[in-house]
Amino acid sequence: MDQVRHGAPAGLWQALVHEAGERAGCPLDETRESYLVFMLLRHQLDGQLLARAQALEWLQAQSHTGAMRDDALRDVGDHCLLIAGLYPAQAERRSVSVRYFIDLGRSAYLGIAEAGRTAYAALFGELAQSYGELVCTLRAVRPDMVGVPVDYARMARLVPAPGRH
Repeated sequence: MDQVRHGAPAGLWQALVHEAGERAGCPLDETRESYLVFMLLRHQLDGQLLARAQALEWLQAQSHTGAMRDDALRDVGDHCLLIAGLYPAQAERRSVSVRYFIDLGRSAYLGIAEAGRTAYAALFGELAQSYGELVCTLRAVRPDMVGVPVDYARMARLVPAPGRH
């Protein structure tokens, strides 16, 4: 783990995400692993993450069109993924289940996939389908979560594949 503490931020996040996926028993393919790494880089200095009302942001995203809508939905999906994966205790303190953030985040990614107007539609379809695995991997990134009993296989199955609701 010492080698993970030194280096460029992208390399550090990549090592952490890769190791977490292996430890959690749900290793990600290169595409999903890369998405998580760049999402973590994009949001690592976001001091407002836990202060946002994600449902309101999801509703606001619906009022946009095209790329603005896709970007807003991506942000909601990312924020929900970060909360469900890295800060599940914050969800509970708000009296909101982690499942709520998983459902809302997955819905945001599906919104991008179903619009199908961008080259990212297939990526976000895949991310929506494997949202539980992404949450599972992020849970394993947290050093304070190491040793905390978590049923990663169950968490990876929390979200059914699109079309199987």
